[in-house]
Amino acid sequence: MDLKKIYLSENDIPRQWYNLAADFKNPPPPPLGPDGKPVSPDMLAPVFPMNLIEQEVSQKRWIDIPEEIIEILYRWRPAPLRRAVYLENFLKTPAKIYYKDESTSPPGSHKPNTAVPQAWYNKQFGIKNLTTETGAGQWGSAIAFACKLVGLNCKVFMVRISFDQKPMRKAMMKVWGAECIPSPSKETNAGREVLKKMPDTPGSLGIAISEAIEAAVTDKSGQTRYSLGSVLNHVLLHQTIIGLEAKKQLKSVGEKLPDIVIGCAGGGSNFAGLSFPFVNDKINGAKMTIIPVEPKACPTMTRGPLTYDFGDIACMTPLIAMHTLGHSFVPKPIHAGGLRYHGMAPLVSHAIKEGLLEPRAYDQLQCYESALIWAGTEGAICAPETSHAIACVIEEAKKAKEEGKEKVILFNYSGHGLMDLTGYEKYLAGELKDYPLPEKELQESLKSLKDLPKL
Repeated sequence: MDLKKIYLSENDIPRQWYNLAADFKNPPPPPLGPDGKPVSPDMLAPVFPMNLIEQEVSQKRWIDIPEEIIEILYRWRPAPLRRAVYLENFLKTPAKIYYKDESTSPPGSHKPNTAVPQAWYNKQFGIKNLTTETGAGQWGSAIAFACKLVGLNCKVFMVRISFDQKPMRKAMMKVWGAECIPSPSKETNAGREVLKKMPDTPGSLGIAISEAIEAAVTDKSGQTRYSLGSVLNHVLLHQTIIGLEAKKQLKSVGEKLPDIVIGCAGGGSNFAGLSFPFVNDKINGAKMTIIPVEPKACPTMTRGPLTYDFGDIACMTPLIAMHTLGHSFVPKPIHAGGLRYHGMAPLVSHAIKEGLLEPRAYDQLQCYESALIWAGTEGAICAPETSHAIACVIEEAKKAKEEGKEKVILFNYSGHGLMDLTGYEKYLAGELKDYPLPEKELQESLKSLKDLPKL
């Protein structure tokens, strides 16, 4: 009988995070300040605590995980590695499909893997309040959960369309004691400016980030910092516990390294968390295809240039080198809210440039169709974001069948969709449509890059 669930004991939980930045043959371009010069750690201090800034700029390959953080992670980690034998049988593929099940965390996604460390490090630094943004609400609920456990206050600016589409995500945040505000809001200058120009805007992560950063840096008490759920180096670092566990689990059942590694990518954190430990193998000669998957409505990696851009609409962040659609980009209101960010993590963007990754984009109707196949075989209801990875998995499994090759496919099941059923309801009612980004809209958005530094 094929094993369907592969577990690690708690003694086998990884005790270090892996930092891909240490292993690039060509180092990524540094973040820049308003003057066009590289950002110093001190310049980030009003936004992040110094202990996280040290991780952000670190070139160490391995960074120890404090035991206090591991003790919190034990609530759901090590997470199971599962084999999708029912999907394999349905597709009649010779491929073996494994997936890391990150839906087992209390908030139901991979996000607490970094929310817990970020809350803990802020607490150690003497911070009392965290502000943040959230798209689909997975990050907002994860940071609310983490703040509750370590004893911090939490304020979440939630992209307005998701605030309206996903009321239960708001309820989760409130259960864990966080304040949840639709963005753009009238609480910040950034929000008020957007509402003046676009009173009916569905919002964007770029707008919500501006509001959250402003709320943090304008606190005169100095006891508030900002927390980001994706994109930044230290966030991706914390997520690598996913791939490190997966490596141990595959090895425990005598499985070879995967031929194909897949993850959905909005800002890049869950994709990087699974893939970066395997990118290390690829750098060292392993033959492997590693695929970050995004929506065609927000095609950052597949159509956005690699250049310097701001991470938010109000230009409050440093300039970072990334694939981007332009910081003024406001995506169509697809239901995969966690994949609607205008930029991509600098480390993911650099790995694409180095030829280590092969990004793809899919329409939301194909992704929902794939989600229904998944629900009808494996049984679980996936998050709309995760359905993008599943669409790619199904495509690759069918290709393996056509080629008659037994491949090992590994993907990240980044979260369940039990809080996202409105999207499923609309899909089943025939009310959803695809939103491939028109070239005219892309070019209009890219105008915001005109006067920014180039790589």
